[in-house]
Amino acid sequence: HVQLVESGGGSVQAGGSLRLSCVRTGFTMNTYCMGWFRQVPGKEREAVAGISPGGSITYYADSVKGRFTISRDNGKKTVWLQMNALEATDTAVYYCAARVGYCYNALTTAYYVYWGQGTQVTVS
Repeated sequence: HVQLVESGGGSVQAGGSLRLSCVRTGFTMNTYCMGWFRQVPGKEREAVAGISPGGSITYYADSVKGRFTISRDNGKKTVWLQMNALEATDTAVYYCAARVGYCYNALTTAYYVYWGQGTQVTVS
């Protein structure tokens, strides 16, 4: 049973930091493009960051460059999103996503096949 489980969301004041985690279970392959997306009610899901299977290449939406960092540990089957200097506009449900293979479209929602259930981030 393929599953992505996010954690680490919560409420924080503007300027603060949070670290989101995503653990994948049930995956049989070893090469996955991983990404983080976010969504607010009434709006489309948007890309935040992506990371290549080996972790050497990262991708960021312009809105988070310089503030967010994506990383992964394949041995732990975990990807993280470190979020610093949070702003009220970062408030959203954050989703982890995965796709077998390399990151040809790491910041495209439709590229990903597997999705987590989401974790709420609220910045006030």
